[in-house]
Amino acid sequence: MLEVPVYNISGQKIDTLKVDEQVLGGTVNAALVKQAVVAYHANQRQGTAQTKSRADVAGSTRKLYRQKGTGNARRGNVRTNVMKGGGMAFAKRTRDFRQALPKKMRQAALKSAILAKLLGSDLMVLDGLNLDAPKTAQMAKVLQALQINRSCLLTLAQRDANVYLSSRNLPDLTVRIAEELNAYDVATRQKMIVTLDAMKALVGQESAQ
Repeated sequence: MLEVPVYNISGQKIDTLKVDEQVLGGTVNAALVKQAVVAYHANQRQGTAQTKSRADVAGSTRKLYRQKGTGNARRGNVRTNVMKGGGMAFAKRTRDFRQALPKKMRQAALKSAILAKLLGSDLMVLDGLNLDAPKTAQMAKVLQALQINRSCLLTLAQRDANVYLSSRNLPDLTVRIAEELNAYDVATRQKMIVTLDAMKALVGQESAQ
């Protein structure tokens, strides 16, 4: 069992949460986490770049002049890429960069990423986060109390408009709800803050006590 400290918004340790690492896969599958991150990046690519090859430009297919004896370069028709107005050499074509990642692999990658954060002491559990109004200063004060000065992922159990609005002007802070969490978000942030309710939702009520 892993013991995870629980803090309040003032940065004081108030409790300890026990998490069974077997629920998160037992060991970190680094190769699977990397595959998930690579797939995420690949799926963001549009693949719509396209240029004209010599087959796409207008022009005669007649060879301009005979191969030898004229003193000119040995070239073919006017569509060649060495001529002005000719086609591109190695022209770009539209393509689909998408990489499929089955649901069970995505879930396993997320668990491994969370376990890596736990083992590296980069995950903090927050007892609760209730903001009265959308104020960036309040969220910045919470991060300062928790000594968070690097890129951070804040995970909530459910949507909270005040938290979202208070966090959007903080460039190194990303807010997600537990059901939307993915391995890329976890792996690419250096620190992770999870509310107590969100942590129980991630690892299961029976394993977090």
